Amino acid sequence: MTVYEIVTDKIIKQMEKGIIPWHKPWHGGMAKFNRVSKKGYSVLNQLLLPFDGEYATLKQWNELGGRVKAGEKGNIVTYWNFINKTEKQEDGSEKVKSFPILRYYTVFHISQVEGVEPLENIDFANMEVESAEDVKNTYFERESCRLFVEKSDRAYYSPSFDEVHVPELNQFENSDEFYSTLFHEMTHSTGAASRLDRLSSTAFFGNEDYSKEELVAEIGSAMLSSVAGLNTEKTFNNSVAYLQSWLRVLKNDPRMIVSAASKAEKAVDYILYGIKEAA
Repeated sequence: MTVYEIVTDKIIKQMEKGIIPWHKPWHGGMAKFNRVSKKGYSVLNQLLLPFDGEYATLKQWNELGGRVKAGEKGNIVTYWNFINKTEKQEDGSEKVKSFPILRYYTVFHISQVEGVEPLENIDFANMEVESAEDVKNTYFERESCRLFVEKSDRAYYSPSFDEVHVPELNQFENSDEFYSTLFHEMTHSTGAASRLDRLSSTAFFGNEDYSKEELVAEIGSAMLSSVAGLNTEKTFNNSVAYLQSWLRVLKNDPRMIVSAASKAEKAVDYILYGIKEAA
């Protein structure tokens, strides 16, 4: 199996148990972090790792004086390894290009380790929770994108007019649902050519490009909802139909979850901090 297939298989197994990996709490991206570096894992790895808290490699736990319990199985953490290749140009010159290759290594959760106590009083700068209103205002005050909150029966982002449209708050069962819907459309808006240039002109309802972008928006909304402290258990769809629809998509394309997680992470960084990196 390729690394993409291994990753997708793990996501699919969670979904077959009724778990939507991108609906888990994110806690500012720090729910799952490396014990040694104190850094949170990437969005994709947040989806893959089963428990919140501290992880480390076998070597790292040993160096900390710990010992992985007999019979415990580790979990994979993915990373990009870049290799350089020299390509001949039409004029006969040579150009070195860098290509990313997805790799992985194995980590163990602290609950699988003896001889090491959990960290206490961890002060992570990015653990601060912003209000949903702050997330919204920061983005729309900075960007040229316009927001329309109106009496309506649908929410959408219009690339042609660079506009986000959502129904009024009182049309939702609660404010958490309003903001999670808004965050979904805000994530779409980051794909505009003037921002992360991610949106495809060939994306139509039901086709592959549309599904890919919807998954980016789903993960982005889940991340922003947790950053804003929303109750995600009440805001996301966990229906059988929803699960089955994504299972079909992911089984057909083992690279989709890897790509979508990376793009969602860039979209959220752009919304929160204005960091502009090509998606």
